[in-house]
Amino acid sequence: MSRCVQEVSNYIVWDSHEAGSYLTLAKLQKLMYLAQARHLAIHGRPLFPGKFEAWAHGPALRSVHKRFEKYGWRNIDEFIPKPAIDPDAEKFLKCVLDEFGSFDARQLQAITNRDEAWIAARQGAPETIDGRWEGVISESLMRDAQRRRLNLEPAEV
Repeated sequence: MSRCVQEVSNYIVWDSHEAGSYLTLAKLQKLMYLAQARHLAIHGRPLFPGKFEAWAHGPALRSVHKRFEKYGWRNIDEFIPKPAIDPDAEKFLKCVLDEFGSFDARQLQAITNRDEAWIAARQGAPETIDGRWEGVISESLMRDAQRRRLNLEPAEV
């Protein structure tokens, strides 16, 4: 089943509210990236369509940034009802959030900024004032880096 960026971001915001967890835009971006990389590693395909860019403070989806940028470093306190997401995706996201949801944005940034795919996409990036860089992070590098992190065998091609 195909799902969109908004469904996944809504689920993470909803779940964070349910858990009483502080969720900033930066934390949301990192959780989205980790979920996508993990899904690529385990299932060999993206959890949702969309290309991450290698911004200075970590991977970012421009559409998520635009939607939640008004919150800045504050908690995203927008009310979002539980999204209707397919059970497999919900189970998968719950596992990712159980592992990473208690981390704050800076802890997650330390994880994503060691990610080989993000590092590769940052090559040649200028030091810009807002840290944005349109270098797209390769999904195949995301998959391979996460597979190594999880000690999984290489994906069949």
